[in-house]
Amino acid sequence: MHIKFLGKDPDSDHGDSPTLFATDRAERKTYLVQGWIVTDSEALSELGPLPKGESVVEVPADVLRFAREVSL
Repeated sequence: MHIKFLGKDPDSDHGDSPTLFATDRAERKTYLVQGWIVTDSEALSELGPLPKGESVVEVPADVLRFAREVSL
């Protein structure tokens, strides 16, 4: 899998930011998200059990604007 940088949180410090990447997976379009790990127990309980191998991250809405059709 190869990835392409799409954008980062414009309000973050250099090198420390939520970031969005696109992948080149052929079978389906996917993104990689770098964000803050959600540790709030109330929020996690509202989500319900997470499948093994999955976690939840939080990103600012500004980062999601970079999700668009891209070619790698």
